Amino acid sequence: MHSHNPHSLEFTAAEKELLLQLAKESIVHGLIVEQPLHIDLNNYPSRLLEQLACFVTLNLNGNLRGCIGHLEAVQPLVKDVVENAFSAAFHDPRFPQLTEPEMIGLEIDISILSPPHPMEFASEQDLLSQLRPGIDGLILKHGRHQGTFLPSVWSSLPDAESFLNQLKRKAGLESDFWSNDTLILRYTTESFSDSTTNQKTTA
Repeated sequence: MHSHNPHSLEFTAAEKELLLQLAKESIVHGLIVEQPLHIDLNNYPSRLLEQLACFVTLNLNGNLRGCIGHLEAVQPLVKDVVENAFSAAFHDPRFPQLTEPEMIGLEIDISILSPPHPMEFASEQDLLSQLRPGIDGLILKHGRHQGTFLPSVWSSLPDAESFLNQLKRKAGLESDFWSNDTLILRYTTESFSDSTTNQKTTA
């Protein structure tokens, strides 16, 4: 089909810029018609049509303003970006819907996920010793409990123990909970934001 390794998360500057622009356009579109941007998949390169999962995170003045995504690939990447950007702006249950004045200081961050792989460990200490701060995203599953932290969370929880304990709490478990039946999956991300690009486009 194409020469890319399907699990490679490397994207060109132009591809990143296009995805960020589409995310922004989808939010602006949502402000007007309350629906995500409709895109024609025929207009995009095959690289952006690969089935990859992503999260779109919105920050306003350095504070989280919304974050929605998929842990598993369910549709072409370009469609996932457009839909998740809209959902992060208008359907994150932790925040009110984004308003037009907030577009001025809004920073959009896209994290594209590698396929998650189950980790093998003999104990909690064994698991902690395998974690790679700043690199690993984790999915924790135990019974009906589930939570995930993107690798970017390491910036606020820099050591493995606090990272794991807070992830347990996010999943609805006690921070000191442990069971060898807990499923932990690891993934990496390619993350990029429009904070480094020139925001001269008007909404």
